[in-house]
Amino acid sequence: MADPYKTLGVPPGASDDEVKSAYRELARKYHPDRYADNPLADLAAEKMKEVNDAYDQINSMRKGTGQSNYSGWENNGASQFSDIRRLISARRVTEAEELLDGTPVHLRDAEWHFLKASVQYTRGWLDQAYGNFARAHQMDPGNREYQAAFNQMQWQRQTGRAPGTGYHTQGGYGGGCSVCDFCTALYCTSCCCDCMSGC
Repeated sequence: MADPYKTLGVPPGASDDEVKSAYRELARKYHPDRYADNPLADLAAEKMKEVNDAYDQINSMRKGTGQSNYSGWENNGASQFSDIRRLISARRVTEAEELLDGTPVHLRDAEWHFLKASVQYTRGWLDQAYGNFARAHQMDPGNREYQAAFNQMQWQRQTGRAPGTGYHTQGGYGGGCSVCDFCTALYCTSCCCDCMSGC
């Protein structure tokens, strides 16, 4: 495996900010949108994957953690987006979004839409989040994680209540709600499904 520091072009003693800055610069450089209808698109996608892997490896080494499970989210085995799930769990949504946006279009499956929606929800972009939760559910209707998220967003839009609260809010969405409230509601929904064996 290649040295992740060499891949990002920083020394092993670089600060976290220097690593992040180098990663962002390379992510912009190899972003798939820059190579649409370009014969170098495949090469750029391969480089983007190397950059993403190197950045994730450095973060894992520095935190002393390897793969981790998400409480409240299903562990679907070998997910191609496990690094992005870890970033979202750590509330590092800017980095998670950069990785999501760097994913080639042909690899954007139901899980990609679910994670993109999770980032959008965290940022308060609720209409976009609803659209991506709906797309994830449409692409994989048997996935309880996607179904619970989509159902929760539908309920929130219809009732004007924030997830996990009894309070009405403006505009049909929970203005004071955080992603933690949302994930708690999803976790409770998942538990109910497990207990009732109806989902």
